[in-house]
Amino acid sequence: MSRPAAAVLVVAKAPVPGLAKTRLAASFGADGAAELAAAALLDTLTAVAATDVTARIVALTGELSSGRRSEEIGALLAGFTVIPQRGDTFAERLCAAHADAAALAGGPVLQIGMDTPQITAALLGDALAALARPAVDAVLGPATDGGWWALGLTRPEQARVLLGVPLSRSDTGEATQAALRRAGTTVARLPTLTDVDTAQEVGLVAAVLGADSHFRRAVDRIGPPPGPGQSPVTRW
Repeated sequence: MSRPAAAVLVVAKAPVPGLAKTRLAASFGADGAAELAAAALLDTLTAVAATDVTARIVALTGELSSGRRSEEIGALLAGFTVIPQRGDTFAERLCAAHADAAALAGGPVLQIGMDTPQITAALLGDALAALARPAVDAVLGPATDGGWWALGLTRPEQARVLLGVPLSRSDTGEATQAALRRAGTTVARLPTLTDVDTAQEVGLVAAVLGADSHFRRAVDRIGPPPGPGQSPVTRW
């Protein structure tokens, strides 16, 4: 029996120094932050590539050729459909990405970012299974910082609630869930994950990853963030 049509959508930014993971630059430098972003993206794409799903899509912004580890990322992207992000605000880009992915996949879309390198094919498979339940319209994966790491929708127009949600805040996750429910959407919650936006989160996530993880190896190469008054040191 063929599996239902569904897509995993990765919303990603090219890991260009000075543009990617800028909040980490104060601790790891612009090059180090971009290296961590590239490693997180590689782990994310690897997990999605191993997921049993009918469509794998990346909505990409930025010049990949100017980013760290562009050849490795490009090789993995050969197994994905790559589409450009479109829209002026982040919420607009998310809405457009959901619409574009649903049109390509012909079914539900599970959207993730590139900030949770600890995701696995099994976790994504469980999220897709939850999204396929008859009584579920959407799934939402909370993040420990109050945001969310995954948003799965059965219909792309449901993403329009994000236009009224303040993003990148400590209450974004709860506000997103509330907006979906006000729109009459039945939401199932996924496990809570930590995304990597701070130096502390980098350490926490790296500690749970195996030795074969791109992110874990990048953290081992770069080393811990410098102490107060010290400059970031390049170690790769």
